[in-house]
Amino acid sequence: MIFKNYPWHISDQPAVLKKTDKKLLRKGTSLSFLTLLWTNVAMFPFLFLKFLFKKNNAINSINHLKSFYGLCVNLDKGSVQVDLVNELGVKSLQIRFYLSDMKNIDKYVEFAKSFGADKEIMICVIQSRSHIENHELLTSDIKIVFEKFSSISSEFMIGNAVNRIKWGFVTMEEYLHFFETVQRSRDKYFPELKLIGSSVIDFEFHFTIRSLFNNYKIHFDRLATLLYVDRRGSPRNTQYGIFDLQNKINFLDIIVKSSSKSENIIYITEVNWPLKNTAPYAPTSENECVSEDEYTNYMIEYFDIARKSGKIKKVFWHQLIAPGYGLVDNKEGLIRKMPQFYAMKEMVANAS
Repeated sequence: MIFKNYPWHISDQPAVLKKTDKKLLRKGTSLSFLTLLWTNVAMFPFLFLKFLFKKNNAINSINHLKSFYGLCVNLDKGSVQVDLVNELGVKSLQIRFYLSDMKNIDKYVEFAKSFGADKEIMICVIQSRSHIENHELLTSDIKIVFEKFSSISSEFMIGNAVNRIKWGFVTMEEYLHFFETVQRSRDKYFPELKLIGSSVIDFEFHFTIRSLFNNYKIHFDRLATLLYVDRRGSPRNTQYGIFDLQNKINFLDIIVKSSSKSENIIYITEVNWPLKNTAPYAPTSENECVSEDEYTNYMIEYFDIARKSGKIKKVFWHQLIAPGYGLVDNKEGLIRKMPQFYAMKEMVANAS
């Protein structure tokens, strides 16, 4: 797991850390947080003004390709996912691999291969505290990861939800150092592979800004964002008065294009809505949960806004099978395709 002796929650994420443990982990990190603050004091006003005064140059026909519609699939959800993916017609897949599970890496490789050679697979390399603290271990294990998966995938997302301490990183400095170590191995042994980051979750672009304005020798071949908007309801609803999904994308695009640390290619690597009456499988409280029909409508809106923005290369829906927020419910071992499954199938079918 991400932290040793911490349980994995049934909603497919690490359990929340105890406050005492968070405090202990953050001890001695004041300088890192001051660096985060100072970077944003220096850069945020400039970037925000660019966002306010730059026109939205969306091209409404862009990205209506099957590869735009991505999906997250997990080893622990079983081989039934292969038939479901084929029924949906989805070509872009994201598969998690946990550095804490190196002993089972061959199972992940076989799982990835099972979807066939016609899929565009991105491997999401999930951090562990051991690999964050021990860069010799990270260097050794990431080389094995690249060796094992390089015949299946050319894209590797390095880290996930890096601004959430329960996922393993205490500061952005830890993540940047982590990515720099991985990139050094990539450059030496597998220069053809693409590395994707910085994998910030939610509308917390101050972390993204820090990841793109720094003195580390890093470069993201694609910029990853876990751009959830579920707490606002519809993706057309706003946060802070002006930031609906469209404007969040526009602002992110400005940030990325203003930095030399990333190619101007953005992937939304995780998004969904939690479903009503599915606790404990839902990842949020019941207050944020929506009906299956609302979920379906919001999903269609989300893909439509992201596609028409002309600024997003792919959106990976999280995930195929998950009773609390996925496209398919598998409680009690029974597969139930929810309305959102058929909506995804229709969107993909209508893509070229």
